[in-house]
Amino acid sequence: MKISRLLLAIVFAAAASLLATDELTERLQPALEAITPDGLLAHIKVLASDEFEGRAPGTKGEELSVKYINDQFKKIGLKPGNPDGTYTQEVPLAGIRGEPKMSFAIGDKITELKYPDDFVASSARLRPEISVDNSDVVFVGYGIVAPEYGWDDYKNVDVRGKTLLMLIGDPPVPDPKDPSKLDEKMFKGKAMTYYGRWTYKYEIAAQKRAAAAIIIHETEPAAYPWQVVRSSWGKENFELDNPNKNMDTVEARSWITLDTAKKLLADCGQNFDALKKSALTKEFRPVSLKATAYIEIKQQIRSFKSHNVIGKLEGGDPKLNGEYIIYTAHWDHLGRHPELQGDQIFNGAIDNASGVASVIELGGAFTKLNPPPKRSVLFMATTAEEAGLLGAKYYTQHPLYPVEKTLADINIDGVNPWGKSRDVEDLTDGNSTLDDLLGQAAGRQGRVLKPNSEPEKGGFYRVDSFEFAKAGVPALHAARGVEIIGKPPEYGKQKRDEYTAKHYHQPSDQVDPAWDLSGAVQDVQLLFEVGYQVANGDKFPEWKAGREFRVKGSASRGH
Repeated sequence: MKISRLLLAIVFAAAASLLATDELTERLQPALEAITPDGLLAHIKVLASDEFEGRAPGTKGEELSVKYINDQFKKIGLKPGNPDGTYTQEVPLAGIRGEPKMSFAIGDKITELKYPDDFVASSARLRPEISVDNSDVVFVGYGIVAPEYGWDDYKNVDVRGKTLLMLIGDPPVPDPKDPSKLDEKMFKGKAMTYYGRWTYKYEIAAQKRAAAAIIIHETEPAAYPWQVVRSSWGKENFELDNPNKNMDTVEARSWITLDTAKKLLADCGQNFDALKKSALTKEFRPVSLKATAYIEIKQQIRSFKSHNVIGKLEGGDPKLNGEYIIYTAHWDHLGRHPELQGDQIFNGAIDNASGVASVIELGGAFTKLNPPPKRSVLFMATTAEEAGLLGAKYYTQHPLYPVEKTLADINIDGVNPWGKSRDVEDLTDGNSTLDDLLGQAAGRQGRVLKPNSEPEKGGFYRVDSFEFAKAGVPALHAARGVEIIGKPPEYGKQKRDEYTAKHYHQPSDQVDPAWDLSGAVQDVQLLFEVGYQVANGDKFPEWKAGREFRVKGSASRGH
């Protein structure tokens, strides 16, 4: 009797769940059907056209991009996202074109480095001339201070005015029980932490009052080849035009190639591999090198107003429409490089015309809901993501709507152009209950949510949602799946790796007639469902226990 009752209970629960799923699907169907491959492609073609010249901030490309997104938001029926009645938020930026020189003196020998083959260098300080003169070079391992791991690469050594040479990434600490694996208790094992990001390394150098910080590039831990560093840093770069002119940042920031680093260290009587191995322990201490650095950067600076573009769908519940969900995607890319032979325009079709196209399609889908969601939904295309998430950073520092009343940021940076997939990858690594909602939505599509297959690349820290996470807002960023239906098992990973190696941040990131955007539609529909659930949910999404942003998020939300 007990067994039959239990079976009946299970059957009824399953039936109720199916009914709820069917009801949800039926209610959302008109909205989901508004997201189409043709719609995505039409927006991508415009934004990634040569006419838009690679969408660099402060150029004709910005004017055209902002106008196009503005017009699309208006056309689909979104209200102006800025309370001042416009669709834009001004973001004060400075464009910086630098001419860097770098050399090292080792005894009587001067070694001049060749830009941009051997090194790149820039400064966030808004000054016409940057000079680091006769600065002692110190190897500081990974350049990390992480109290929670009992890790301090500096050991209270005074590095004021020095030039710091450091390794990219987190220390890959071997597991003491199995040296063939990484220690999961140290820096998340294989996964990247924020300590591994180049942005952190320059930030800690500034805190330590170093004169300069030089990162040694290695393709695997950096997650991209030297060519990406070269093209990203060898153009006009951008910084927020803060009142203090960014004088609190490190004077000079640089990368050098691995071969250049090895030669420098050998000239100093050191061995790169031995130094790298010594940096893998908590006992590591800074190593003073027999070298002094000279870095000079002549900077042309132009200050201008860039723009985030924002549309708003008003929530239908008078008690809840003062709370917000926000979808983000960056509109900017790397612009036009006149010094190149052949194609000079970095069209940024996947990165990230496709994300902006998705946000426009999402806005149109939400307008099809009747009744509208209870809470308000914002749709934002950000500026200067490629320069360090600057548009998103500015928004979280100068929010148009209270951060503490923003329930979630759902970010899109690149879509799957290779067809429908059985899986979807969670780049946010299960940080919050948003990831649970994503998994449930994937299940309704008959798909499976998988953890990030490349956690060592630190994808979470490289996109706009990271700025919202730092502000305490639960953030979601999903990546394209790799199990492409109807293709061999290795096809999806091959296409993703090929894109990273050949097209990421290159002029060849263009619209391809061979694309199949049906998979992109699937993924955008998933993110629609997650946003819909949050907009109508009974409670705010929450950070999972032990996550690095949980304290800030919980404090600001009173949980």
